[in-house]
Amino acid sequence: MADIPDELIKLERSAEEARAKLAGLDGEAYEAQWERWREAAVVFQAAVTAAAVESGTSRVELEMSVKKAVRHAAAA
Repeated sequence: MADIPDELIKLERSAEEARAKLAGLDGEAYEAQWERWREAAVVFQAAVTAAAVESGTSRVELEMSVKKAVRHAAAA
């Protein structure tokens, strides 16, 4: 995959940060954070779909490239 739009990287990081905040929560706090994670994931998914359509690339390949870039950067 060629260039990954910076906006997709930012949106996936945001979703991953929201997911990470679920650790140790329960009850209402968990539910509220889970909703923030879900909303961030929905925004990311919509942006990936739009970018794939616009660039004529595979949506799945684009999503996997973004996730790999974000998760690889976090591990480094």
